[in-house]
Amino acid sequence: MSKIFIVRTTSGRETQVVERLVSRYNHEKENYPGIFAIMKPHEIRGYIFVEADSREQVSQLIYGVTYAKGVINEPITIKELEHFFAPVSEIINIQKGDIVEITSGPFKGEKAKVRRVNKIKEEVVVELIEAAVSIPITLKLDAVRVIRREE
Repeated sequence: MSKIFIVRTTSGRETQVVERLVSRYNHEKENYPGIFAIMKPHEIRGYIFVEADSREQVSQLIYGVTYAKGVINEPITIKELEHFFAPVSEIINIQKGDIVEITSGPFKGEKAKVRRVNKIKEEVVVELIEAAVSIPITLKLDAVRVIRREE
């Protein structure tokens, strides 16, 4: 039965490690018969997860891969990782006409009026209130917060 092993990586380099491991696996599948999956949750920095039959197979897979530091001895259960697989459903509560404050980026602290909301892309198009010229700016939904609701 396969287990899930934790691989330590350089923080911020998890994606590069995953890409290199996937590339190595795809080019040499016959050398890694017990490797089944590689996972990198966005919420965790400095670690990736590899599903495999044994720790030795994971060690062999990461051997010589830049930014991969080692395999933690004890495997974890799928139960401990389940919350990374469950989709997070957020209620998007921004509407056209709302007055928002921009919370990140070059316009941080500016107030703007919502012109369009794209819930699929999780983006909002706003126009700065105090700007001399009205220019639409597209931002991620988490880069704004509602100050006043237009009734």
